[in-house]
Amino acid sequence: MSENNGFFLVLEGIDGAGKTSIAFKLRDFLVEKGFNVHYTYEPYNTLYVEALKKKYNEYRDAYLDALTYAADRLVHIRTEILPYLRRGYIVICDRYYYSSAAYQSAQGAPIEWVLEINKYALKPDLTIYLDVDPAIGVKRRKGLNTRFPEYEKLDFLYRVRENYLWLVDKGYMVLVDANREFDKVYRDVEKIVLEHLVF
Repeated sequence: MSENNGFFLVLEGIDGAGKTSIAFKLRDFLVEKGFNVHYTYEPYNTLYVEALKKKYNEYRDAYLDALTYAADRLVHIRTEILPYLRRGYIVICDRYYYSSAAYQSAQGAPIEWVLEINKYALKPDLTIYLDVDPAIGVKRRKGLNTRFPEYEKLDFLYRVRENYLWLVDKGYMVLVDANREFDKVYRDVEKIVLEHLVF
């Protein structure tokens, strides 16, 4: 249980891993079980991210992206995540600072530095990494819109995956094989979450 009375769950993985679909199904399941649940996602919708993409896009690199997302994240924590946790909610967050570590490190920033600039961000109670082969993830996403198409190149996504696996190896996340059918992946996620809920 989070120090703020709720439970902070993060789902990580590349696009096409099934994060959002699993988050919604898990939310509905937990609500049926009587829990108060709030879904949210990152990057959040602050002016920082909007300015990065629209006003300063030509200046972007791994460091500017990472710092922008870190600022965006602190606003997200203070205005949405913490208020719900303090009310005893389970907060399900679709991506968090581990995405920054995986993606901005794949862009060229040291992964330890990305973790360092996020050290004051709230620590999740549980982070589940949905591991999918990038070729499968891209195939699943074919024809769908994405908020950040610049991150969807296959060779880049393989580097992202390697960074996620490094984070798993360091104990930051629990890995679930997301190459399988959706229902099998979801059942594993549900089981892990229920094992960690200690309300």
